[in-house]
Amino acid sequence: QVQLVESGGGLVQAGGSLRLSCEASGFSLDYYRIGWFRQAPGKEHEGVSCILSSDGSTEYADSVKGRFTISRDNARNTVYLQMNRLKPEDTAVYYCAADLGYGSNWYVKESYHVWGQGTQVTVSS
Repeated sequence: QVQLVESGGGLVQAGGSLRLSCEASGFSLDYYRIGWFRQAPGKEHEGVSCILSSDGSTEYADSVKGRFTISRDNARNTVYLQMNRLKPEDTAVYYCAADLGYGSNWYVKESYHVWGQGTQVTVSS
């Protein structure tokens, strides 16, 4: 069974840090593009970051560039999102997703085929 499971969310004060994990089962993460998205209440899904399968290169939304870092541990079959200098506007449910092939732009949620259940991140001011 192909599955993604996120963990690591929680409540943190503005300026703090969290590390989200996205563990895969049923397939190897290193063969596919993996993205992180978030959805705040009343808003659409927003692409946050992705890591490519081919060379491990990364992409970030402008809103998180310089604060968030995506990485991959192939041995653990896990992708991480290190989030530093968190702001209240980062509050959202965070999802990881896998593009199993032929996805388009990295920040478009329709490019991804397998999604995790999400983990809540709340940043207090």
